[in-house]
Amino acid sequence: MKHLQAAKAVVRAFYEELDAPGTDLETVLIRHTAADYLWRGFHPFNELTDATDVARRFWKPLRQSLTSLQRREDIFFAGRNQMDGFQGTWVVSMGHLMGLFDAPFLGIPSAGKIVMLRYCEFHRVENGKIAQTAMYFDLPHLMEQAGITAFPRQTAAQLVQPGPMTHDGLLFEAQPEQEGEATLAVINQMIGDLGQWDNDLSLEDELRQTWCEDMLWWGPTGIGATYTIPRYAQQHSGLFRAAFSDRSKTTHTARLAEGAYGGFAGWPNFTARLSGDFMGRPATNEIGEFRVIDIYRRKGDKLAENWIFIDLLHFWKGQGYDVLQQLNDGKFT
Repeated sequence: MKHLQAAKAVVRAFYEELDAPGTDLETVLIRHTAADYLWRGFHPFNELTDATDVARRFWKPLRQSLTSLQRREDIFFAGRNQMDGFQGTWVVSMGHLMGLFDAPFLGIPSAGKIVMLRYCEFHRVENGKIAQTAMYFDLPHLMEQAGITAFPRQTAAQLVQPGPMTHDGLLFEAQPEQEGEATLAVINQMIGDLGQWDNDLSLEDELRQTWCEDMLWWGPTGIGATYTIPRYAQQHSGLFRAAFSDRSKTTHTARLAEGAYGGFAGWPNFTARLSGDFMGRPATNEIGEFRVIDIYRRKGDKLAENWIFIDLLHFWKGQGYDVLQQLNDGKFT
């Protein structure tokens, strides 16, 4: 357990410096990351391989746009990575980056009002440094707060999403090892169920194998949040399965759990063919990539809450719909 606590301390020290007002962002990134640092972020940032680039291309513009920035963290945990035989150690942070939207960001107009950007980060910690980061953030969520609707036919609810109902997601202290094992086991069972789109169970009964009946699914803007198994099946899962075919096997960069919390990140997690209408847009019959982070809270032997980050801007750009280009061309009013 000591290695997990040490890794958490690395990330907490990084955040303490990164989030301080007036900090030298380049210096902080260089100090806390490895020489061969790999940073993966949602479109349009994608892969960056230099800490200075991460500071200059992502953090500086974000801090200039969202002034008085605060990290409002809801979930924090660490674990060994199942995907490399439990050799690597990763630390996960999820919540909102809150600030005053005082200058445009990526063409998203500012309004001088408080905004909250959903984020989730997976950090691989090695030799006391952050060696790799998956930094996923919901840009359509920020757009909605600025009055821009890129995906008008959302099937679930548009919300500024809360943290866990139990308010116990910040695992700064060590957790019983068996609790993390139980969480990872049900996540793995759920992933196995997801790969069986042609089984004999109804969708609702398939979900009931690993989900609480009153599950909460906190989805990305463009899809939305939904509550209970029947509404999740109606407002997202059933629609997704109807719209896509030729889904590839699921692959993850990291999959881990600690206590009642766990999750995974992929680059991409899977590919699928858009063979039906989805999110108000027509079928293209093209294969698309899904870059996803999922975070889960376990209750008993089932999953109770799920926070999802999907790089919808990357997916739709691959389908011929470039949201940020449309925005900068003045197509949204």
